[in-house]
Amino acid sequence: MSTLTVGAPASIPPVLPPAAPTPELYRLSVDQYHAMARAGILTEKDRVELIEGLLVQRMTKNPPHTLATQLTRVAVEGALPAGWFVNVQEPITTATSEPEPDISVVKGTRRQFASQHPRPQDVGVVIEVADSSLATDRGLMKQTYASANIPVYWIVNLVDSQVAVYTDPTGPASQPDYRQRRDYGPTDAVPLVLDGHEVARIPVSELLP
Repeated sequence: MSTLTVGAPASIPPVLPPAAPTPELYRLSVDQYHAMARAGILTEKDRVELIEGLLVQRMTKNPPHTLATQLTRVAVEGALPAGWFVNVQEPITTATSEPEPDISVVKGTRRQFASQHPRPQDVGVVIEVADSSLATDRGLMKQTYASANIPVYWIVNLVDSQVAVYTDPTGPASQPDYRQRRDYGPTDAVPLVLDGHEVARIPVSELLP
């Protein structure tokens, strides 16, 4: 009589629920963002800025960040030729965003902007001071400024004690970026370039806390 051998039961793969669809994000236009401010829906107490159509919360600043921002403002302001001024944490209006960089160097006079914020063509340099925001400043913010064709972007990097200078933006693209990057350490001096001309060199040590 033959013996029937019964094998182990075949394993049945678990039935997984279908993946939930990724929800679509609603993106605000710059005009809608301005309308919300005029209507009082957004006020100065709301620590947000419009980045690529999305409301992004601004990070809380710690003392080293505040000091570095102040030092950078003083150093850059002291190196500017006539016809330029410095804004600190004030808006720049682009096609899809209204970022508020730590420092922006703007062409013209302050009274020219009584009825509107500076546009990308008015801006020579934007500067972000980065500690906990370093990943965002290297990613989303860099893409935003490159897409707007802002010619020069500095990151005063408090984590690595250096200044990264990005130049030659691609402008609007699927992945906006700057084609050139150069890093300056604590013993270096950063060239301040406006309208394609170097107007000064600023020691990195003057920008770091």
